[in-house]
Amino acid sequence: MATTDVQMLQDGLRRGRRKLTRPRQAVLDTIAEADTCLSPAEVYRRAKARYPRLGLTTVYRTLELLADLGYLQRVHGDGGCHSYAAVQRHHSHHLLCSCCGRTEEFACGSLDPLVEALQATTGFHIEGHILEMIGVCPSCRERKGQG
Repeated sequence: MATTDVQMLQDGLRRGRRKLTRPRQAVLDTIAEADTCLSPAEVYRRAKARYPRLGLTTVYRTLELLADLGYLQRVHGDGGCHSYAAVQRHHSHHLLCSCCGRTEEFACGSLDPLVEALQATTGFHIEGHILEMIGVCPSCRERKGQG
């Protein structure tokens, strides 16, 4: 995943009519520089180094807010825990390396026929979906000698 433009996250907060406080800025900066998905605890640890008075509640609220605004996506991990990955493009999904946690975003518009078929056969009105592909990234495969 390419690093996220912190300006995009700041603009997202403004469009959501939310204040850009120093604690939130520390969270945004942390997310913007990450190339892996981050758990709330990891965001807290890294952002607290930037802003020592940061509270864990602020981290959780900021992550949830950015996810609700569509700038972060919850990535489901082992044991039901989740992390967050930045979203660069509208309606995209993530590849997740099971070794190092690296995430890479990919666009996937070809699910529309599946969604339409499921709606027709089940009667559900599908409002959204989450697609995560879990595997091993090229760097980890190389380190393991799997080329």
